[in-house]
Amino acid sequence: MTGSRRTSVVQWWDTHQIGLYLLALAAGAAVGLAAPASAPAFEHAINPVLIVLLYATFLAVPFAAIGRSLRDARFTTAVIVLNFVAVPIVVFALTRIIAGNEAVLVGVVLVLLAPCIDYVIVFSGLAGAASERLLAGAPLLMLLQIALLPLWLWLFVGSDTVSIIDIAPFAEAFVLLIGLPLALAAATQWWARRGHAGKRLMQVTAAAMVPVMMVTLAVVVASQIDAVRSRIDQLAAAAAIFVMFLIAMAFIGVGAGKVFGQDVPATRALVFSGATRNSLVVLPLALALPPALSLAAVVVVTQTLVELIGMVLYVRYVPHLVPDAVPDNSTAATGP
Repeated sequence: MTGSRRTSVVQWWDTHQIGLYLLALAAGAAVGLAAPASAPAFEHAINPVLIVLLYATFLAVPFAAIGRSLRDARFTTAVIVLNFVAVPIVVFALTRIIAGNEAVLVGVVLVLLAPCIDYVIVFSGLAGAASERLLAGAPLLMLLQIALLPLWLWLFVGSDTVSIIDIAPFAEAFVLLIGLPLALAAATQWWARRGHAGKRLMQVTAAAMVPVMMVTLAVVVASQIDAVRSRIDQLAAAAAIFVMFLIAMAFIGVGAGKVFGQDVPATRALVFSGATRNSLVVLPLALALPPALSLAAVVVVTQTLVELIGMVLYVRYVPHLVPDAVPDNSTAATGP
């Protein structure tokens, strides 16, 4: 494939990525429902594809510039307050209707209290948001959510349930899915600053981001869709919570932008940051839970399905919810 041909292909899938993601979801669902016996094989593939996806995501994070980006203290504070103060309050209120179902509650808490660090960059950028600010803050959001998740589970679910959760799989998932891709991405950036081969690897990885995301979504859905289908009656309340969460966070994100004095692109970024969740990262954590809480993993996948449809609507309507500033032309008609 020639350079121009390759460029046009990359541009095409970048332009049509939302449709391609929905196509990947549909393909994964079709395979998972047609061949439910294949679910275990797809489940084993989740971690490898997630490692590749997160490596590609972290590779786009400008590590050398993170310090400068985070010196935008007002935006950084807004993101932290939104995700680690406002979101827990909203989640606590919404989850009272499922407080008696521990497995569903654990799944909802795991996924809704973990802010997204990957495709939020893509979707927010499509809506004209300051996605580069979210990209720079991704490692901080990741570290904070990993540190706080045990506390959230203890507060929301109770010490009795938390006591049956083995911390070892959580630590392993952090090292394997976060630490390893993060370290590899930082090393690759260091290599790229010193040689052509590193730069080429970064270019190829960036170009492959859309198909990597498609493969990840297809694998995750294929591994869990039959379980979603067979337990749809138990998941209805969780799906309703996820829809209400998306609606609530749209307006809370706008409010955060106003409170912290953010411009239009930054406010849109806050809306997306508050609404999108880290389902593809917490899924291995949910899969590592004991059998009594096995439904939690299916809850996480349900959130992924609801959220991706919601993101299509967000891309369309957030620019209307947070419109571009209208220039003040009141003095344009007056002249010397």
